[in-house]
Amino acid sequence: MESKQKDYFANKAEGFDGEKSVTQNVDNIAQTIIDSLSFSKEMHIMDFGSGTGLLLSQIAPYVGEITAIDISASMTAVLKSKISEIDCKLQIMELDLTKETLDTKFDAIISSMTIHHIENVQEIFNKFYSLLNENGTIAIADLDKEDGSFHTEDTGVFHTGFDRNEFLSFAKNAGFRDLQIQTASVMDKPTGQYPVFLLTAKK
Repeated sequence: MESKQKDYFANKAEGFDGEKSVTQNVDNIAQTIIDSLSFSKEMHIMDFGSGTGLLLSQIAPYVGEITAIDISASMTAVLKSKISEIDCKLQIMELDLTKETLDTKFDAIISSMTIHHIENVQEIFNKFYSLLNENGTIAIADLDKEDGSFHTEDTGVFHTGFDRNEFLSFAKNAGFRDLQIQTASVMDKPTGQYPVFLLTAKK
């Protein structure tokens, strides 16, 4: 019996979708992803760090199937309660992709505000590459480098945002091509304004 790791979002999950800074940020990221990637109803994509499904619910109308992956049981529970509202086939998996893998291949992998919770970023980019079909795409949104004030409580953070060139190099080293990075959103919090970038690339 493996020990269950701490669910950092246990107390946040229920009110998560009501936080305006969170929902506005995801709206901006979703719109940037939709503008940057070509989706079709034939596509099966992964949402890595899917949380309560804020991002995938906006991408769902454009694709055929989404596999939602998150390690937080409480966030996943909120997503499960919304399945009927999601506009495509949805599979929800509570697993730690840094330790486990899947035998499915995806047409695209999307992710919002999750990579700063991952200790070894290069490894996760390598994993993304291996999980994509040929010509598959990634669309990964995360924080620009910040002074540590973004997270006012411990939610298992390994990185206080990223330098964009460093983030690009993780993708490049994994084998990705056609790399592009752009500002997708700026999050307004009481502690300041935090730019969020979107990296897109192709296998």
